[in-house]
Amino acid sequence: MSDSPILATVPLGFQWPTLDPFLFCVHHDDAYPAGNAALGPDASLDGRDIGQDFQPKDGWRMYHGDVVPGFPQHPHRGFETVTIVRRGLIDHSDSLGATARFGGGDVQWLTAGKGISHCEMFPLVSASEPNPLELFQIWLNLPARDKLVDPHFTMLWDPTIPRIEEPGVLVRVVAGTLGGVTPPSPPPSSWAARAEADLAIWTIKLQPGASWTLPPAKPGTNRILYLFAGAAQIADQAITAGTGVQVKPEAAIAIAATAETEILVLQGKPIGEPVAQHGPFVMNTRQEIQQAFADYQRTKFGGWPWSSDGPVHPREAKRFAKHANGTIEHQD
Repeated sequence: MSDSPILATVPLGFQWPTLDPFLFCVHHDDAYPAGNAALGPDASLDGRDIGQDFQPKDGWRMYHGDVVPGFPQHPHRGFETVTIVRRGLIDHSDSLGATARFGGGDVQWLTAGKGISHCEMFPLVSASEPNPLELFQIWLNLPARDKLVDPHFTMLWDPTIPRIEEPGVLVRVVAGTLGGVTPPSPPPSSWAARAEADLAIWTIKLQPGASWTLPPAKPGTNRILYLFAGAAQIADQAITAGTGVQVKPEAAIAIAATAETEILVLQGKPIGEPVAQHGPFVMNTRQEIQQAFADYQRTKFGGWPWSSDGPVHPREAKRFAKHANGTIEHQD
């Protein structure tokens, strides 16, 4: 039996491989140009498969947007989305009447539960400068008993997300206590809200020559380090950008950067239940998936109270969130 704390390494493409309790992780990194009057790209869209544009032509994609890039109205049931915006802005609107603009380090944590429709649009607010957008979207499963809870979204604003800073090292603690640092609470029905789940979402940035040690997790936890920029010695292996590294949970993991390096860490105890997934719905059985489609066709998960499938806020709007109960949060 190998003494190495590294269990496996995998190449990273556009969509990254995950382990239970995570379902999906994607790293969006688009070099959008200046924006036009409609907050879309001030550039020709010729040659793009509008509505299904996932090819990084000229360094950016429209995704499902036709004027503004992004993901117009679509439903979810049975899991959570965690959206970490590193650069740029997202305009959110949903079937419950909530809406928001967030970005620049903010995190939106959305429990879809029994069903919600929402849109995630990428407004290009600068008319004179490029509008780079970089984000992680992570799908986190819900156990069977929580799959039909009421939908809920939480904003974790950038200033509320704690950091661990050491010479040449910056760690952002989005979820899961680390080194005595505790982040804001996740939504109440999240798998992450259970102490026994040992769930963590951390980002690590190391300058060349810097080193840091990731403390052990609980036995039985799944843990992957996604090295998406730079290069580092992780435990006993040299790892380059575009590599996922599954490690033993009970081992402390030494990381020594040989270039400016960035890593996303996802860890959690597996839920250990059957997963049935079809598009935007994640349940435990095929019958439950069929019921999700029937329920959506009947109720539209509350309807769509917006005038378009992909509404965006005015160019000058600041970061804010208006919740379904009318509560409004403002950020400078």
